[in-house]
Amino acid sequence: MVYIALLFLLVGIELLYFKIADKYNIIDKPNSRSSHTSVTLRGGGIIFPIAVSIAFFLGYVSWFVTVAVVLVAVVSFIDDIKPLSQLPRFVSHVIAVGLIFYELNLFYEPLWVLPIVFVLMIGWVNSFNFMDGINGITVLYALTAIVSFSFLPINETSLPLLITMGLSCFAFGLFNVRKIAKTFAGDVGSISMALFLGYFMIKSIIDSGQLGYILFFSVYGIDAIITIINRLLRKENIFQPHRSHLYQYLANEMGYSHILVAFIYAGLQLVINALVIYMGAKGYLTLFFMGGFLVLLTFIYLLARNFVTRKMVLRNS
Repeated sequence: MVYIALLFLLVGIELLYFKIADKYNIIDKPNSRSSHTSVTLRGGGIIFPIAVSIAFFLGYVSWFVTVAVVLVAVVSFIDDIKPLSQLPRFVSHVIAVGLIFYELNLFYEPLWVLPIVFVLMIGWVNSFNFMDGINGITVLYALTAIVSFSFLPINETSLPLLITMGLSCFAFGLFNVRKIAKTFAGDVGSISMALFLGYFMIKSIIDSGQLGYILFFSVYGIDAIITIINRLLRKENIFQPHRSHLYQYLANEMGYSHILVAFIYAGLQLVINALVIYMGAKGYLTLFFMGGFLVLLTFIYLLARNFVTRKMVLRNS
């Protein structure tokens, strides 16, 4: 009953935000680099940091994690309304990651560990933000990760928090997983959710001593890294918006439904995560398996990307 009431509360908060966004013209207008064609309310992902705040008041999450998520959300929301320079956004990310490090006692780890985890965390947050491009993809992928974390025995005590965040995904998804979305997550949603997921990834790895759980982010991670490499080879500014992720090719150039592509990404990741959880339970989730599996996934991704780009060339010729 508590979770049902919480779901209704989150949906109500989302509807209230829509009225505010509509009144103050917080909208996302399509441009040449957009994957949508109609004006859409921006910042519906504000429900994610709100859910973390509710979880804090219910005693599900610590002060440090809450402040970290809310901090990046506030700065990102300002950026959604009026674009900010890189500096305030980067500073907020650094402070937030520092709070996460403090929460997870990472400052007691060997010094060489900190810069590696910091770079990975910042890279993940920004990659997840850049991948927020078509209807449903961010929320379905986030929900896949949350469900996967929930199945790990080490996260049993965190289930109330994970369920709360899962409900926030459902509330947002009601208005985003549509052919014509009513709202987009915006930076406020994608960055705050990325930080939350990154926190749980590090927490799960530390608590279990199992690095293999990083495969929970492998579909997004491989697409993001290969796309960045391709853009660097083309001497493009990787910090500028673009339409060169594989999912964007599928949705924009190939004409597949946004929702179908989003479900493919989330579904593939869910299958991978189920395998990872099974291998972990059986004690087979070794570094050798993780490395070999990443190579296999990368090879499959490159084949798929090459196939799609060839089809695009043929269609445009």
